[in-house]
Amino acid sequence: MTRKAETEMQAFQRWNSGWRWSRLPILLIAAALLVTGTGAGQPTVSTGDWPMWQFDATGSRYNPHEVAITPETVGKLQMKWAFAFPNAIAASSQPAVVDGTVYVGGRNGTFYALDARTGATRWTFEAETPLGGNVPTFGLRDGPAVADGVVYFGDNSARIWALDAATGKQRWVREVEEHPMAIITSSPLVFEGRVYVGVSSQELGAGTNDRYPCCTFRGSMVALDAVSGEIAWKHYTIPQPEPTGASPAFAPSGAPIWSSPTIHSASRTLYYTSGNPYTGYPEGAEAIGAVDIDAGTLRWVRRMTPGDPPWNGRCAIPIPGGNCPEPGHDFDFGSQANIFQLGDRLVVGAGQKSGVYHLLDATTGEIIWQRRLSTPNPILPFPGSESLQGIQWGASYDGRHLYVATYQAQPGTLYALRPETGEIVWSTPNPSSGCLINVPPVPMSPLCQLAMPNAVTSTPGLVYEGSMDGKMRVFSADTGAILWEYETARPFPTVNGVPGFGGGINGHGAVVSDGMLFTNSGYGRQITTGMPGNVLLAFGLP
Repeated sequence: MTRKAETEMQAFQRWNSGWRWSRLPILLIAAALLVTGTGAGQPTVSTGDWPMWQFDATGSRYNPHEVAITPETVGKLQMKWAFAFPNAIAASSQPAVVDGTVYVGGRNGTFYALDARTGATRWTFEAETPLGGNVPTFGLRDGPAVADGVVYFGDNSARIWALDAATGKQRWVREVEEHPMAIITSSPLVFEGRVYVGVSSQELGAGTNDRYPCCTFRGSMVALDAVSGEIAWKHYTIPQPEPTGASPAFAPSGAPIWSSPTIHSASRTLYYTSGNPYTGYPEGAEAIGAVDIDAGTLRWVRRMTPGDPPWNGRCAIPIPGGNCPEPGHDFDFGSQANIFQLGDRLVVGAGQKSGVYHLLDATTGEIIWQRRLSTPNPILPFPGSESLQGIQWGASYDGRHLYVATYQAQPGTLYALRPETGEIVWSTPNPSSGCLINVPPVPMSPLCQLAMPNAVTSTPGLVYEGSMDGKMRVFSADTGAILWEYETARPFPTVNGVPGFGGGINGHGAVVSDGMLFTNSGYGRQITTGMPGNVLLAFGLP
């Protein structure tokens, strides 16, 4: 099965011209198919930098060093530059910002180093080259990590790349999974000379066809030597799939890792979250797990939806059978684990597509509390679409509150939770006017959604969250009030001269570094129905 047979722009144009809007519910369901004070012992991050997707090893997504953008100055933010990714209608590689350089991947398969203040290109690297003439791959989706002068990132061919951060010269490349449908959406974490990354796959989509022998992929967490790229250990989330003699043909399978790992250094424990089972009932699917970072051995794992039947693409077809004889729910995790202290107790938590944020004892996996933030709508035509109403890409923790957002939760809503109890401190729904423009108001686009799937970001006094309505917003950490808003769903003049336009914001989070705010805009892949776009936007103060 060819995974990279046409450009995303060509795919979208073909879909947009040839498919009927009446098929929109099916596409909404299919979006799930490809969809990925701080804690004790946390390594420090240099002032001004945002070096990796999680911000820090414990996954706080909170930059305590930001002093320029404050509740008093945030209203003065203005766009400084826009950079456009060619041949793309989606932009979801969250940038890393280190020493004044922005590192980011494009869906065109090219990796870029840009000047943080001007957007000028410093160097580029072709990570995924065209296949058969001018047919590129679907490119780079995860966010890079920068450490010790090297930048690390993954691609849609399940490879991890290491480049010299100053020049873009290749240090090494390593394929971490041989399964033909394996991909990397997990953003790497660099810690004490090793690179840690999860492996996911697109095989659940192949399972839609009952002639496909579903399924043989299983998710994993991989540790690589940061200098050589050699694999130090590999932990699989579930046992090896075995023939069943029936349909589906193999079980258990699935439990991919879409999300990014986090680490508690004092206990030397890595935490990951896993996706849904494609077949079977493995304990390691839809789970939060803890692994010894030195040996790669499992310390504990807890499935958060025990007993739920498996889910693959065939389950989206209303009549059960074939590769999905008993449809379950697509309640996987795309969110990273947040690690922090509650008094003397180390805890770990994560939001799930079920709409629940779970907080567990980090040592034992015991459930401390669970807070439902959205309720799946049972009146839906196809199994799996309810997952789009839950928690998608990740939460932020600033030492006071957990900040969690919900996706298509009618509408998506940003929450502040009390970490001790899960109590809701405040909630701010996606404004109902988000998909309206002009006076009198008119619909912006049939693809516009009042939804907040993005990973949440915070700095002292502020919370940052983009929306599928194309708006980038900054909220008060105290009250949830919207303090600043910017419309990204429009054309932009770009510093690299490539035609640029914004759209829905999805698949990443905002990055706040040294007085600047960075966000991608555009998420129009043909199976997501979001507004297309291809830009990275940079904002700063006057």
